[in-house]
Amino acid sequence: MPEPYFQKFAQRRPPRFPAMSQRRTLAWHFMAGLTIGVGGWYLQWRWLQSLNPDALFFSVAVVSAETLLFLGTLLFYFDIWAEQDTPQKPPPLTRDDAHLDGSGPIGVDLYVTTYDEDPEVLIPTIAAAQKVMCPPNVSPQIYLLDDGNRPHIAALAHRSGICYLARSSNEGFKAGNLRNALMQTAGDFIVICDADTRLEPTFLQNTLGYFRNPKVAWVQTPHWFYDIPEGQAWESWLKTRLGQMAQPILPALATSLQWLTGRDRVGADPFLSEPTVFFDIIQRRRNRNGASFCCGAGSVHRREAIFAAALKRKSAAVDKAHGHSPGPASPIWINSISLQPFRFHVSEDIYTSILLQEDREEGWTSVYHPKVEARMLSPWTMEAWATQRLKYAGGTFDIMLRDNPLFRRGLPWRHKLHYGATFWSYLTTLWLPVLLLAPVISLVTGIAPVEAYSAEFFLHFLPVIFLSEIAMVLACKGYAIQPGRALALSTLPIQLRALWLVLQGKRPRFPPTPKTPVFGQGRHHILPNLCLMFVMAGAGIYGTVQTLRGAESHDMALLITNLFWLVWNMAAVGRIALAASWSPDTAPSPAPTEETANVHDFSLYR
Repeated sequence: MPEPYFQKFAQRRPPRFPAMSQRRTLAWHFMAGLTIGVGGWYLQWRWLQSLNPDALFFSVAVVSAETLLFLGTLLFYFDIWAEQDTPQKPPPLTRDDAHLDGSGPIGVDLYVTTYDEDPEVLIPTIAAAQKVMCPPNVSPQIYLLDDGNRPHIAALAHRSGICYLARSSNEGFKAGNLRNALMQTAGDFIVICDADTRLEPTFLQNTLGYFRNPKVAWVQTPHWFYDIPEGQAWESWLKTRLGQMAQPILPALATSLQWLTGRDRVGADPFLSEPTVFFDIIQRRRNRNGASFCCGAGSVHRREAIFAAALKRKSAAVDKAHGHSPGPASPIWINSISLQPFRFHVSEDIYTSILLQEDREEGWTSVYHPKVEARMLSPWTMEAWATQRLKYAGGTFDIMLRDNPLFRRGLPWRHKLHYGATFWSYLTTLWLPVLLLAPVISLVTGIAPVEAYSAEFFLHFLPVIFLSEIAMVLACKGYAIQPGRALALSTLPIQLRALWLVLQGKRPRFPPTPKTPVFGQGRHHILPNLCLMFVMAGAGIYGTVQTLRGAESHDMALLITNLFWLVWNMAAVGRIALAASWSPDTAPSPAPTEETANVHDFSLYR
């Protein structure tokens, strides 16, 4: 059988995420304060002195969108204000250390969830789980949870020497799969792995110690996609296409392309999957308030917390339903209300996090562990990318509109602000199109959203942009922030679709993200992006022609300003369109070294 595509990346080692220095933190706080002050000054001027009276509706729409983005910035600054890692402790040696009843060893169940993934994906996941080092007095058990109920996967589990669990229906999808396993196992702690989650050997040693605190309900570790393409240096890429004849101009041409695209390498991270900013900046800093939410894979949970919260929810549901029906509730009727340890939802991880964190009586909290303890596979096709993004957006909109945690009494106000920042980032879908299309409208009509592109305008506008960029670079430890912005614009059509589906009352679907790449599919997902780029390009050409012809409605200041934003927007919207034509490097993987040899035993195929 041919080698799986991800095997060539097996030698990659996890990155380290050092804590933010005190000096950098002070600099970030200083620049954040300046940005907030200057941003408020700019918006006051925009509302009071810069509106275009000849296009008041257009002008107000644009400044309203700017104001909403500024409010989102305030929420984001709160979200990532400071790091405060939870001190790591050694694993519990006894059940008392972990605040567990009874005697004997501490039970840990490692769940590997699967639905339709190929054996080539599952084999290294199982192998990695079997190599996890077990702390003293800890008894692990690995379970393969097959929601596809497939005989060949059952045979794989048997050959691997692990337990196999399946069910006859797919009720609740992944959350239902987890419930089925929880009802048949007895581990004190539950480790959740997706089909592609390869645990590091140190996973249990580095996470179980946090459960010495009896109120810790779960620990989340970073997601690290070890197969993200690193791309090729521009000069090397040009050399393969232009040949030796162009050698003298290659350095200058490579530098120009790097400046024009804002990318150091061509073909690197084509689907904008790098999650470092989300995990090491957002999740890590929410930890200061115990507000980091569960992201599913790579997390470990206290069984007691899962079931205590689920039983409370079922009891509340029974009381609520019984309050609307006469007579005593029958046992059959009560049993018809399902127990959901993980809430049945496309975003069961974040939903269950909210339900646990709102329980003030129990006082459950979470811990974010900042070290990579698992490796995973990133989307390698347009279909996988679109499926993943639609699930994220649809799940978030569904929670926000149908069971918004901001209106839950038990959730602490700091947690509400953190979740509010998440929801606000998705709500930008509503006003981001205004800023995206504003240059198009201006270039076509010759109407500006400001009274004039004067020196006074740039005197107010440029300091905000300059200071906010410095603040973001400091806050994000120098990580690349441009891909995140490009992703926000590239996914705009998908997020609008997700919002529309939720508003129509359609529950988000639960399809798993495809793990085995099939290239050439899913290109229809970029058609909205291509149409938008076509409209933008047409507006740019039309505005340029009108200006050069000396049209009364167009002037050079309007042209230059709006062309700048138009090109920036086109580059961001078109970034994911390039991924549709991306194809992986087909070069064979390097010969295994002593470190990487026997990482996965593919003899299990036989």
